[in-house]
Amino acid sequence: MATVVVPFRSGGKSRLPEEIRVEVALAMLGDVLEAAVGHGDRVRLVTGDAAATALAASLDVEVIADPGGGQGAAVEAALVGVDGECLVVNADLPCATADALACLAGEAPAHVAAADGTTNALALPDTGWFSPVYGPGSATRFAAAGLGPVRLPALEHDVDTVSDLEALPLPAGRRTERVLNQHKLALARAQ
Repeated sequence: MATVVVPFRSGGKSRLPEEIRVEVALAMLGDVLEAAVGHGDRVRLVTGDAAATALAASLDVEVIADPGGGQGAAVEAALVGVDGECLVVNADLPCATADALACLAGEAPAHVAAADGTTNALALPDTGWFSPVYGPGSATRFAAAGLGPVRLPALEHDVDTVSDLEALPLPAGRRTERVLNQHKLALARAQ
């Protein structure tokens, strides 16, 4: 089993409506952390967010302080002291499952790209495979670094907008589904 690292930025998801932004972000994080706990022997959340830290504590997930400087720096901080295989999984993947993470781990070295060319998840044989090359076009950069592309629908659909939530092709985790139902967003997806 691998260590799973999940970076979570406080105040993210700025393209979601303000009235649901925090609730949806934390729900997706909870679903990703549950999937990670179901897969990994060690799960590390890297964040500076108090609510995310409390959620991690409720799941017995280790918290690493976000050093600032973006996603690459956050992941590097969380990888300190990690030996062996590791997965890096973004916190905005509401369809993530332990089975999908196991499939990704089996493909290491690998990455899962988002539709916009960014990167949603990495499978690293060891921490030496990590490069902090996130941002626009990062999937191409991770591929150039030797991380092969993998198609895993449960890890391909990240959420930045309400349209992303409405277009999820798979059931989301229970926390995200609950928030979607509370805000009547699930109805648009079902049509």
